[in-house]
Amino acid sequence: MRYLVAGALILSASCAAGCVPLIAGGAATGAVMASQDRGLEQGVNDNEIAVEINRKLAEKDGKLFARVSTQITNGRVVLIGSVDNPEDRIAATKVAWSVGGVKEVIDQIEVGKPLSFSERTSDTVITTKLRAAIIGDSKVSSINYSIETLRGTIYLMGIAQNQAELDRVIGYARGISGVRNVVSNVAVKSPAAVQQ
Repeated sequence: MRYLVAGALILSASCAAGCVPLIAGGAATGAVMASQDRGLEQGVNDNEIAVEINRKLAEKDGKLFARVSTQITNGRVVLIGSVDNPEDRIAATKVAWSVGGVKEVIDQIEVGKPLSFSERTSDTVITTKLRAAIIGDSKVSSINYSIETLRGTIYLMGIAQNQAELDRVIGYARGISGVRNVVSNVAVKSPAAVQQ
């Protein structure tokens, strides 16, 4: 029952895992999570964390909810966005830490003006180009990566099979027009884990 409820929540959480939005049935969503290296159970846990963070952000302040997004892998939370003042940044970080199952919070929130329409459009194009590049590369397990772009900075999260794979992804990211920086929060699997 827990997995069915979590599946329904996953569909309502926009890009909770940092991937393209999932418009699919619960079975398809579960199949995607089961094929990721983090596994179905951890995928469900991460999505439950994302839903709870989003719920608490919306409850605290609608602007925080609208301007802060999350990437979550194995209980590691990356907060990305742009808020009006340092107090909002601190508030968002506190919200993330208040959710059960969170092991680490990485604060990548900027303090400043909201993104313009052209900035949002450019960021979406960059994210789409990188996603297409890694999906088209048979040497990259693209399902294990989440991508978010903010003002030309690409934020990567997920699990790389090895350093060479991660280097390929970062290389693709740096080669996209309009990219100013690439920030990697990707964990690289240990050689023992790869052999299993």
